[in-house]
Amino acid sequence: MDLMSFQEVITSLQKKKRPTSLLMGNGFSMAYDHKIFSYNALYDFLISKEDVLINKLFDAIKTKNFELVMQQLDTTLALLEAFDSDPSLQEKIKIASQKLKNGLLNSIHELHPDHVYKIPEEQCISCAKFLNLFLSSGGQVFTTNYDLLLYWVLMRQGVQNPIDGFGQEIENPIEYTKGEDAILSDLIWGPNASKQNIHYLHGALHIFDNGADIIKEQYDQSGYLLENIKHRLNNGSYPIFVTAGSGDDKLNHIRHNRYLSFCLDRLSQIDGSLVTFGFNFGPYDEHIIETLNRATHYQSKSTPKLWSIYIGVYSDNDAKHIESIQTKFHAKVKMFDAKSADVWGS
Repeated sequence: MDLMSFQEVITSLQKKKRPTSLLMGNGFSMAYDHKIFSYNALYDFLISKEDVLINKLFDAIKTKNFELVMQQLDTTLALLEAFDSDPSLQEKIKIASQKLKNGLLNSIHELHPDHVYKIPEEQCISCAKFLNLFLSSGGQVFTTNYDLLLYWVLMRQGVQNPIDGFGQEIENPIEYTKGEDAILSDLIWGPNASKQNIHYLHGALHIFDNGADIIKEQYDQSGYLLENIKHRLNNGSYPIFVTAGSGDDKLNHIRHNRYLSFCLDRLSQIDGSLVTFGFNFGPYDEHIIETLNRATHYQSKSTPKLWSIYIGVYSDNDAKHIESIQTKFHAKVKMFDAKSADVWGS
């Protein structure tokens, strides 16, 4: 199949002078290191823990796909509830589902590179150039990944004006106006939300909801970022983390969290064109397709509208899959060779 190269996509879009946004999936992280971030790697790591219940789940459903197992559990629970089955059995399903979600989260955490400086300098520079292609056009960056790779690149290298919506607020405004030192809050989401152009659609390891605020974990004198996250996990605090099975369940989770809901709404309002990298629009991503279709028809005073989507594919099978679902998209769809993007450098 004859595909466009990534450079051909960028050259064409730059000629049109439209804002171009980016949507990334797990392929972004796998392109950095597939031994860490593939589902097979997560599965192998989790199975190696020899948890009897989790191993039974994967054996019963015959898959390494976490989302499929979660969807099967959700479906089973819905059927048990519909037929007023034994409450103790329903509770066992809920416990199994929660255990699998926690296992996935902990696996990502434990497999993760220890800190930001584990990413080689040249790879950070290459990734920063990739991201700048979109942010410099006036576009936005969206990701469904849970890991810290994007966050770390934004911290390390010269990405142009990345705004994730988080900031600090002065907690002693009266005393501060009288000349006392400012007491600053944690990094909370909201102070810069109006200018936000970096969006974690399904949450991430470093974003927590404490009930009152959405908090971004950060480096401090007490330790590296992952150490601080581990401290929160050990204390029973879990990051915002969408792990539902079906697209409908994911959407329901998103709509019950104000940060996630905001990010999804931003995706429904993008202007110009969208490039996807490492995002395969699988059966659990219907909520993303529906959101992009809203962007195609979105109207406001400035009439932003999504005109075209350029989907990166890695193989003929990927391309055939996109062809099979192409009619689901309301915007014009084109494909390009994802390998030609060379996000992390040769």
